[in-house]
Amino acid sequence: MSRNQDVQRVALSIPEFCAAVGIGRSRAYEEIKEGRLRILKCGRRTLIARDAVTEWLSRLSAEQA
Repeated sequence: MSRNQDVQRVALSIPEFCAAVGIGRSRAYEEIKEGRLRILKCGRRTLIARDAVTEWLSRLSAEQA
């Protein structure tokens, strides 16, 4: 695989998640604290699996309906 190929990541960092969904870091941590957004820990790093992002967005849509 060449370095220039984009790799589809299976998990996002907090800054990547925030940029992807358009929310701030404080709001992301609030969602985590309230248990609405599942995280993975790898050492000190906090990651959010793509399926957790999908679940979180679905939950938001359901709450809006």
